[in-house]
Amino acid sequence: MIDKVSAAVVNISVSGRVTEDNPLAQDEFFRRFFDFEVPEEQEVEAAGSGVIVDAKQGYILTNHHVVENANKITVTLLDNRSLAARIVGSDKGSDIAVLKVDGDGLTSMPFGDSSRLRVGDYVVAIGNPFGFSHTVTSGIVSALGRSGINRDAYEDFIQTDASINPGNSGGALVNLNGELVGINSAIISRTGGNIGIGFAIPVNMVGSIMEQLITYGSVSRGLLGVQISDVSPEIAATYALHDNSGALVMALTPGSAAERAGIQIDDVIVSINGVRPRDSGALRNAIGLLRPGEEVLVGIIRDGKERTVTAVLGETAATEARETEPEPKATFDPVFQGAELVDSDPADTPGVLVSRVDPGSPAAERGLRPGDVITKVNRVPVASLAEAMPLLEGARSIILEIQRGNRSQLILMR
Repeated sequence: MIDKVSAAVVNISVSGRVTEDNPLAQDEFFRRFFDFEVPEEQEVEAAGSGVIVDAKQGYILTNHHVVENANKITVTLLDNRSLAARIVGSDKGSDIAVLKVDGDGLTSMPFGDSSRLRVGDYVVAIGNPFGFSHTVTSGIVSALGRSGINRDAYEDFIQTDASINPGNSGGALVNLNGELVGINSAIISRTGGNIGIGFAIPVNMVGSIMEQLITYGSVSRGLLGVQISDVSPEIAATYALHDNSGALVMALTPGSAAERAGIQIDDVIVSINGVRPRDSGALRNAIGLLRPGEEVLVGIIRDGKERTVTAVLGETAATEARETEPEPKATFDPVFQGAELVDSDPADTPGVLVSRVDPGSPAAERGLRPGDVITKVNRVPVASLAEAMPLLEGARSIILEIQRGNRSQLILMR
């Protein structure tokens, strides 16, 4: 198997220039009173790996971080031929880049189906760790669906204990049939070397990104326009759900695809085009791999009943990486520490008014703001503190519905 696929794995050498800026030079005050040298460009060199996936067209897959800032890219084949490469397209969000070379006698690697991988399957990593070309290591699939390594990225990693080291980035993760199932991308290490925790981007995700990069030169991501949170076991119990898969809708972007489709806060999104996401991260990936303007069938649970709505995706702004979720914060007790709560004016929205929130307090970190009116606690309407307090005492999960201005949203307090 290795004899058959090794010729499809290449060494990638990159040279480029980067500018080292003094951060103080960006401040107008310091520029007026101090002399700063003009930042100089520095020559940098890097190495990584790549996989030929189309021998006829000369397309090579690698990581975005391998070729960013590159002025010159050289690809070295198994037979020691060196070819100049150019970037067809590169996507930071997924860490995927597509290169193109012109050459004869190239060998490509066929795609496998990463959705069929199971924990315990044997896999082989092929790449150029520390510059040692065409190094082969073996291991198993340690876990699937890993995320959280980079919050600004789209992640659905295959975790493996096959040795992956610096220089393996962009190389191939191969099943025993000689099929590409992942692009090696990252490691977790305190020393910079392998400790048995490596990550690869699933080829099913790679294929969608590669197609857009080849066709359009860049990736346009669909946007549903929701703020979501994982469904914890406590939230699942609060909403009487069968399990804790899917994502809870905490807030909606005004005028978004979700709002136009009739999705509401308190809905639990349980499927996208019939596929059930494990958690909020999987939901973001599913939407982020679709293009703006696409129609999607969104399965939701509302008031214990499952239904389906159709949404036409908007476009993610350049500054937005993905659907958002609340920043995780530490559990605290009491949950409203730093906030002052009073009964709201009966003439206004009935509920509990947040009259003060101390900056930096646990309540502020959870997202409460002065002027918010708490209208529901754990889905139960409240018109006063006296009604709210019994619902808070001993509750493992506290989900507030608040009125902020003319819009409602959820805040997960604990």
